[in-house]
Amino acid sequence: MINKENNKSINKEYLHFHHEQLTKVGLIGIALSFLGLLILVPLLAIFAEAFREGYRVYFSSLVEPDAVAAIKLTLLTSLIVVTLNTVFGILAAWSIAKFDFKGKNILVTLIDIPFAVSPVISGLVFILLFGSQGVFGSFLESREIQIIFSTPGIILATIFVTFPFVVRELLPLMQEQGIEEEQAALSLGANSWQMFYHITLPNIKWGLLYGIILCNARAMGEFGAVSVVSGHIRGLTNTIPLHVEILYNEYNFAAAFSVASLLVFLALITLLIKTIAEWKSRRI
Repeated sequence: MINKENNKSINKEYLHFHHEQLTKVGLIGIALSFLGLLILVPLLAIFAEAFREGYRVYFSSLVEPDAVAAIKLTLLTSLIVVTLNTVFGILAAWSIAKFDFKGKNILVTLIDIPFAVSPVISGLVFILLFGSQGVFGSFLESREIQIIFSTPGIILATIFVTFPFVVRELLPLMQEQGIEEEQAALSLGANSWQMFYHITLPNIKWGLLYGIILCNARAMGEFGAVSVVSGHIRGLTNTIPLHVEILYNEYNFAAAFSVASLLVFLALITLLIKTIAEWKSRRI
């Protein structure tokens, strides 16, 4: 009798374990199928279309003057935007996490505004501020300063839509670490720079790298805000996404997918660096 009850218990446990395994395999299969259909297949389609007419057409599309200008502008914009947002992100996260001051909650709310506002709307805001009919339009025109439909406008719009990324990665990390180590360093005679370089920076380096990677990825791929303020001037104010749009609208599909594949390649490199940063941070 006891053996029968034990066998029934074992069978129930086996069926329960088998059911859990089937459920796990089924959920993983659904997730992988979903990702493959919506992400992997489109990416493969981009590269297939890019190389459909051969390697010569592919590389000629990348070295064409307008494409080179778009690539240079994208890289320049990303370099400036990531540098400024990194400095801002460190200062903002440090001040919010380490100090108490009036308006702290307001500052945190303002940092999240680009996540809530459409990039197109943010581009329109810059038009209203710096356009020829904008608030500062006459002032800028009288001094022959052009922001809208030029590189400065593209940089400003990209900064706006990307500045939360670094600070949002650093803020919870700094809040979790507290201020004990910094206070100990100050009590031992370290100045602010020494405290930051030897204490704060080593503790946040992987979170900082992760935020920089996300900021760079968004800066290179930003379309909405840049589209509004750029003016779509070929060879001057077109970034890679805008150049792809123009080529596609002109039915130059081979060139459009070729340039788009370059953007995908840059995104994959960014993803690889992000994965390495996550792995390194987990090991530490």
